[in-house]
Amino acid sequence: MRGPLRRPFPRDWFVRKGAYRRFMARELTSVFVGGYIVFLLVWLHQLGQGPQQYHALVETMRHPLAVMLHALALLAALYHSITWFNLTPAVMPLRIGEDRLPNAVVAIAMGYLPWVAVSGAILWGVLR
Repeated sequence: MRGPLRRPFPRDWFVRKGAYRRFMARELTSVFVGGYIVFLLVWLHQLGQGPQQYHALVETMRHPLAVMLHALALLAALYHSITWFNLTPAVMPLRIGEDRLPNAVVAIAMGYLPWVAVSGAILWGVLR
């Protein structure tokens, strides 16, 4: 008896189609988001160590490389969020009776609108 048929699977499968490249880029952004979460945990730890350690970390964050890494993390988080909101209608299609809501309505109602509302509330709280 022979084993199961295993078709050869190339290592560069994800560069062959645009959809695959976008999928892999979205997955890579999760690494940046996770790294930024670790950074925030370190920041909170330094805050608990006292004002001198915290001020030293703040001075380190003023370095151009740190600013560039923050900008890269922001871009990765934005791309990750936008692609996630655009996938929402495929994952959770909404129906009213027998009719399915358009994908754009679902993405706006379940993704973009809450995102803007929470961001606006945070901005209002910070600037108040």
